[in-house]
Amino acid sequence: MKLLKQIFTWWNGETIGTRFWTWRKGEFVGDDEFGNRYFRAPSSIPASIREHRWVVYNGYAEASAIPPGWHGWMHHKIDTPPVKGSYKPREWQLPHQPNLTGTAQAYRPPGSIVGPGKPKPVAADYQAWIPE
Repeated sequence: MKLLKQIFTWWNGETIGTRFWTWRKGEFVGDDEFGNRYFRAPSSIPASIREHRWVVYNGYAEASAIPPGWHGWMHHKIDTPPVKGSYKPREWQLPHQPNLTGTAQAYRPPGSIVGPGKPKPVAADYQAWIPE
């Protein structure tokens, strides 16, 4: 079953091509608290970036599942990965949470169709525009 997932889907972890590329060229750099694994390989084009960096997601491939420290490394903002560096979140930063849109834990404001409670009634001073 896992082999079929790797062949036919790209959103459930790594594909067969990514697994082969990672095995052949990838150097394991580290992993995060969500179980995502990070790799790098030297670039084969000298005029481009110095190295290619990629992530193998633990489960569903969702870019917002990458914590801030690893995000900086993935986008070449910092050179040292968070496991080797000293990334410390600021005191005002909350713990990282992936994007919950489309899940049961998504934010639903009061009055929305799927939110808790009933919508507010229309105020009496409101008069709808009617085209002539």
